[in-house]
Amino acid sequence: MALAMLVAYLVQRRTANAGIVDFVWAAGVGALAVFYAAAGSGAIERRILLAILAGTWSLRLAAYLLLNRVWGKPEDGRYEMLRRNWGDKAQAFFFAFFQIQALWAVMFSIPFLPVACSDASLGLLDYLAILVWLVAVAGETLADRQLARFRADPASRGKTCRVGLWRYSRHPNYFFEWIHWFTYVFLGLGSPFGWVTLMGPVVMLLFLYKVTGIPYTEKRALETRGEDYRRYQETTSPFIPWFPRRETP
Repeated sequence: MALAMLVAYLVQRRTANAGIVDFVWAAGVGALAVFYAAAGSGAIERRILLAILAGTWSLRLAAYLLLNRVWGKPEDGRYEMLRRNWGDKAQAFFFAFFQIQALWAVMFSIPFLPVACSDASLGLLDYLAILVWLVAVAGETLADRQLARFRADPASRGKTCRVGLWRYSRHPNYFFEWIHWFTYVFLGLGSPFGWVTLMGPVVMLLFLYKVTGIPYTEKRALETRGEDYRRYQETTSPFIPWFPRRETP
C-alpha cells in the first residue's frame, strides 16, 4: 500500500489532482481483502465469499471514483482547499497524507482477517451479511448515480442536490458506506477474534464524522453554495436518512 500510494502521489504531482488518493485507497482495501482470502486458513467457502463481497464493493467504488472524480475531472474541492491552505508546502504535506492513507487502508483491512481465518461453516448470519451488503452497495450506488446525474445538469450549478436519497440525508453515500462494513461483522462472528470486525463500522463512523468525510465536505459546500446549503443543513438529516424538516421562515 505504501508503494501504491507513492505511485499515486507521483501521479498527483503530474496532474495536480489529489483525488487519485481515494481511488487507490478503495482499490487497495479490496486488493487486501482478496489477498487475505487467498492466503487465509479459514473455510474455503467463507474465503470465497469474502473475496467476492469485498472485491466487488472495492471494484465498484474505485471505478466510480476514477471515472467521476479523477479522470478528466477538476480536483475535488476538499483537496483543492488543502492545496490552497498548505501553500508552498503542499507537496511535502501531500506526500505524508498519501502515506497516511496507505496506513489507513491497512487498518481498514483488519476486519477481513477474522473472516479469512474462520473455520465456521456458512449459516444464517452469513446470509444476513449478504443481505446487508446488497442493501449497502445498492444504496451507495443509487446515491452516487443520483448525485452524478444532478451535477451533470448545467442548471444545477451552484445548487444543492435534493433529489432521491439526497432529500432524506445530506450524505446518503457515506451512510450506506458505513452500513457496508457491518457485512464483515456478521461474516466474522464465528471466528475466535470476531470482535475485531467491529473496527470496520466504528472506525468508519469516526472517520466520516471527525476526520476526512463530513467536516471537509460540508465546509466546502458552504464555501461554494452558501445560503442554499445552509437551508439544506437546517432541513435535512446529516447522516441517517429521515424525513426532511420544514424550513424556518
